Amino acid sequence: MSNNPAYSAAGVAAFLSRTELPSRLTVTGRGVALAGVVLPLFLIGILKFTQVEIDALKPLIGGTPWLAWLYPVFGEAGAAYLLGVVELVTAALFTASPWSARAGVVAGALGTLTFAVTVSTMLALPIWEGPLGGFPWLNATGQFLIKDVALLGVSLLVLGESLARLDAESRSGLS
Repeated sequence: MSNNPAYSAAGVAAFLSRTELPSRLTVTGRGVALAGVVLPLFLIGILKFTQVEIDALKPLIGGTPWLAWLYPVFGEAGAAYLLGVVELVTAALFTASPWSARAGVVAGALGTLTFAVTVSTMLALPIWEGPLGGFPWLNATGQFLIKDVALLGVSLLVLGESLARLDAESRSGLS
């Protein structure tokens, strides 16, 4: 059997590279990407119910004209609680998305809205430090917000894939 090139290490590696490996990497990557969205939403969503986070949100919400309306409508704590509930519900829906296309559509839509709004705050907030060697550096706020660009991308991906799954299910009569 060891003389058969199909059973050599190189033969197995070549086979995996053509068939299983790309598929496994894609599945693993999707799982990691999903965890990369769920964990921040869940952990930061829980924090929205603490005074520390309510205080930390003040410059972010108050300094962004398209979010500042939240404070007069809900108050500082109420705005934080609302955001926390949305983040926790979105995390739960992302968690369910591999099994439910509808959950994926709602999760993708809520995630896209959430992260589009947080990314947009970088347009209104001072997120850059002075030049260091001629290059501007992100300050702590910018460093916190920049990750939301990737989370926005994952949300859009889940939304698109889930819409495609719903379409395929409706065409096959499974819905």
